[in-house]
Amino acid sequence: MGIVDNAVYVDGRRTANPSSLDETFETLRERHGLAWIGLYRPSEAEIRAVADEFSLHHLAVDDAIAAHQRPKLERYDDNLFVVLRPARYLDAEERVEFGELHVFVGPDYVVTVRHAESPDVAAVRRRLEATPELLRRGPEAILYAVLDQVVDEYAPVVAGLQNDIDEIEDQLFSGDPAVSRRIYELSREVIAFQRATHPVVGILQALERGSEKYGVDIELQRNLRDVLDHSLRLAEQADSFRLLLQNALMVQATLVAQHQNEEMRRLSETSLAQGEEVKKISSWAAILFAPTLVGTIYGMNFARMPELDWVYGYPLAILAMVAMGFTLYAIFKRHRWL
Repeated sequence: MGIVDNAVYVDGRRTANPSSLDETFETLRERHGLAWIGLYRPSEAEIRAVADEFSLHHLAVDDAIAAHQRPKLERYDDNLFVVLRPARYLDAEERVEFGELHVFVGPDYVVTVRHAESPDVAAVRRRLEATPELLRRGPEAILYAVLDQVVDEYAPVVAGLQNDIDEIEDQLFSGDPAVSRRIYELSREVIAFQRATHPVVGILQALERGSEKYGVDIELQRNLRDVLDHSLRLAEQADSFRLLLQNALMVQATLVAQHQNEEMRRLSETSLAQGEEVKKISSWAAILFAPTLVGTIYGMNFARMPELDWVYGYPLAILAMVAMGFTLYAIFKRHRWL
């Protein structure tokens, strides 16, 4: 069964604990109180049963069945339909888990449909049951308490994201190659957190605008304004997180570019050094090649070589080889090849 808790309240106090939806509806009609039905991942039949009893609008019912809705507030005559995206930070996995909560609010009933572990609706119920003077203010008091719980549960998420961003800032200058991927994944979480928190501001502002028109208790109006202030701060923090991550990504790109430039500079220096070595080797090879050329010609042993019978042929050949070597050395030295 998807029914987590099911109660009928009269004058802010719990008077009945029906064991089924049918019993809840019957008790509500008898005592003219306030029914609060808490559902957790209910079946379509359970949602339809509640919808038929309270004449819920079919579009809101379809949204509750399909789930995966964006945060919003919709009014159907005297009924409100609110979709919230609560969140919780998983320390072990260092990630944010988002849930979904649908709240139907009518003149004498509140139905909460939870599709994830958060928020802790049981804590909301305990809080309200401990303060009957707040609960007797009607269904709007339950809606306020649910909104307050969702916004309060965003605080640990903000702390977890802040810690992750601080770690990324440390990783940026440590040369960790995995930091780019972590920045990207954290940016996705921050964007999802923005999509969960920003609409809450609009929901609370809409409730505040309609408070006087629908006769909402003045104390509840003050409480809603307090929750609105908290949600505005959370939305601003989410915006600042996104900006910080964008800056971190730019810094990471700059550091990568600098590293690549340094690598290119080192490669260029290595290539230049290799080029200098090649020039030296080529210069000495040319210097050694000149006397080798003369010696090779004289070693061909042809019969008719005028220099063979010339007394100064040998010294001249030696002198030519030495002169060629020194000449090439001087040329290469002047061109800084040696």
